[in-house]
Amino acid sequence: MKATAIVDVAGNEESKFLDVSTGNDMPLILLVEDNETNRDMLSRRLQRKGYHVVTATDGELGLSMARTTGPDLILMDITLPEMDGWEVTRILKEDENTRHIPIIALTARALISDRAKAFEVGCDDYDTKPVDFARLTEKIGNLLVEKAPA
Repeated sequence: MKATAIVDVAGNEESKFLDVSTGNDMPLILLVEDNETNRDMLSRRLQRKGYHVVTATDGELGLSMARTTGPDLILMDITLPEMDGWEVTRILKEDENTRHIPIIALTARALISDRAKAFEVGCDDYDTKPVDFARLTEKIGNLLVEKAPA
């Protein structure tokens, strides 16, 4: 059972408080994405698949929310304001309390070196934008199965 956390979610006009307790066994996904169109599209599609989704609009907020909400998985944009996704991932994977959370890097940068860097900083998987939603949900499902207790 998930603990209840009240999280300050930065919005365009004003901050909103979100209760991220799920009340059931559906996984909680933290989506760290600064592009509003990508964030809205992905969060809506993931919710339709049955996931609970919380969002962060920059790296610092993503780091804070990862620590306070205890997500089951993080979708991490790489090019973020305040702190890039590489740095956020590195910090989370060095922290004993968050290193177990699977992270999928999401980026428009499709270079082989970017893929290698994603794994080097601790990402569990990597996907490119524009997102192929079927492929992404397969990766999410695989990582959540791997994370599940035996």
